[in-house]
Amino acid sequence: MSSFVIEGGYRLSGTIRPQGAKNEALEVICAVLLTKEEVVISNVPEILDVRNLILLLEGIGVKVKRLDKGKYSFQADDLDTSYVESAEFVRKCAALRGSVMIAGPLLARLGHAYFPKPGGDKIGRRRVDTHISGMLNLGASLHYDEQKKAYYLHIPAGTRLKGSYMLLDEASVTGTANILMASVLAEGRTVIYNAACEPYIQQLSKMLVRMGAKIEGIGSNLLTITGVEALGGAEHTILPDMIEVGSFIGMAAMNRSSITIRDVSYGNLGIIPESFRRLGVDLEQRGDDIFVPEQESYVIESFLDGSIMTIADAPWPGLTPDLLSVMLVVATQCRGSVLIHQKMFESRLFFVDHLIDMGAQILLCDPHRAVVIGHDHKFQLKANNMLSPDIRAGIALLIAAMSAKGTSVIGNIEQIDRGYEDIDLRLNALGAHISRG
Repeated sequence: MSSFVIEGGYRLSGTIRPQGAKNEALEVICAVLLTKEEVVISNVPEILDVRNLILLLEGIGVKVKRLDKGKYSFQADDLDTSYVESAEFVRKCAALRGSVMIAGPLLARLGHAYFPKPGGDKIGRRRVDTHISGMLNLGASLHYDEQKKAYYLHIPAGTRLKGSYMLLDEASVTGTANILMASVLAEGRTVIYNAACEPYIQQLSKMLVRMGAKIEGIGSNLLTITGVEALGGAEHTILPDMIEVGSFIGMAAMNRSSITIRDVSYGNLGIIPESFRRLGVDLEQRGDDIFVPEQESYVIESFLDGSIMTIADAPWPGLTPDLLSVMLVVATQCRGSVLIHQKMFESRLFFVDHLIDMGAQILLCDPHRAVVIGHDHKFQLKANNMLSPDIRAGIALLIAAMSAKGTSVIGNIEQIDRGYEDIDLRLNALGAHISRG
C-alpha cells in the first residue's frame, strides 16, 4: 500500500490548472459504446478510475488510441459479446464504480447487460434502484444471477427498448446518465422528470446530440429524448474538474496562501465560489481564472438571524457533496463555527476522527452532521498517521497534513490517485513538500 509523506507548514504560491472532470469523463467514455463510429475525447484526466474504465472497454473490444496527453480516440465497432456476459467481466465491473454506467449503453446497443453491485468508495450505501427502475421503464426484463452475483437486464432478441415517461425517485447523476444513454436508442419518446442537471449531465447530453441524439431540456430536470436508430461519431472536450477547483481553493485557505487557478470554466462552478466565501475565503474572478489572495484570518458568516452557518449538499445547482470534506477541513482553521450537513452518504464524515486526533475541534453529531469550531489559525494542527478511506476524504486529509506542524503520513493513497492526477507533483510545484512512500 503506497503512502504520502507530507511535511506540513509550507505556504503555497503560483499557478495551477485543474484536470478534466473525473465524473464527466466516466460518463462520456461509457457513451462511446453507443456507436460503431469513432469518438474523440479531449481533456481526459489520466487518473486511476479513468484508466481502469478504459482498460475495461478495451477488454470488450473497444479500439482505444492515445492521441496525446489527455486525448483519446474510441471506436466500438466490434464488441466481444461473449466477454460481456462472462463472469470475469462482471467481476471487473463490480470493482469499479464508474462501470455502473456501462449497463445503459450495452443494453441499448446489444439488448442485454449485467449490472453488478458497484464498488468504489467506502462512503456508505449507494443505491442502484434508480438505474434499474429506469431500465425497467424502458421495457427491459430483470433477473438476479446468483452465480455471477449481478442483475441481468435484457430485452427479446431483435427488439429495441421502448420510450417511456418516468419520474425518478432521486436526482441521481449516474442514474440519469445511465437512463439517458439507454433512451437515445430506444423506440419512441422518453421523458425523464427529476433528472439530475449537473454540468456533467449537460456535457454528456451535448456530446450525445453531436452524435445524432435528439434531447430537449438540457440543463433542466426535465429531459425529453426522441430515440434514433443509430448514433455517429463526434469530438468532445471535458470540462475542468470543479472538485479539483474547490480542493485548490481549500488548500490555499488552509495554508493562508495566494494562488491562481487557471481556466476553471467559472460559469460551470455554480454555488462553489459562494460557499467558500461563506467560510470567509476571499475569491476574485479574473476572466476564467480564480485568484485566491493570502489572508491571515477567515471569518465564517452567520445567518441573518445570528444562528450558526449551515453548509449542506444538495442536487445541482446546490453544493456538490464531493466538496463537503474539503470545506470541513478549511473550517477547522476559520474563525467561528459551522454545521456541515452531509445528506447523501452516511459514512463520509467518519474521517473526522483523524482531524480530531490532529487537534481540530469537531463534534460529530451523527453520521451526517458535524459541528466545526474553528481555531482561527491560533492553534496549528499536529501531524498524524492516517489512512485515506475514499477519494474526497483523502484529499481533505492531505490538505490538513499540508497545514499541520510536523510530518504526516497518509496511507492507502490509491484512493486519492483514483481522482487526482499527479497531485503530489502538481502541489510540490506550488511549494508543498509531499513525497511518496
